[in-house]
Amino acid sequence: QVQLVESGGGLVQAGGSLRLSCAASGSIFGSNTMGWFRQAPGKQRELVATITSSGSTNYADSEKGRFTISRDNSKNTVTLQMDNLKPEDTAVYYCNVKRTLLGVTTNYWGRGTQVTVSS
Repeated sequence: QVQLVESGGGLVQAGGSLRLSCAASGSIFGSNTMGWFRQAPGKQRELVATITSSGSTNYADSEKGRFTISRDNSKNTVTLQMDNLKPEDTAVYYCNVKRTLLGVTTNYWGRGTQVTVSS
């Protein structure tokens, strides 16, 4: 099992910045991708950004140039730096770990942290 604990959400004005952090514990071995997803009210959960254990990143088009994902493999943490936030970024942000071990891929999710951007 993998446990994920997020921190760093909050309320910010449009144009401001927030930094989300996620600490993973438990069975973090095998190859894994860490990332962030978000879900706004009435909408499906969507990709924000992911980063592999080797550092390859992937961003949703709307976040490119504004958000930066990073990870510390020694501490099993992943961070999302969000700049130039917009009201449409308002959502619950979820930390995700996708672990592949012995050919089996499992997704783990944090409980989520609220990000609210006021106009």
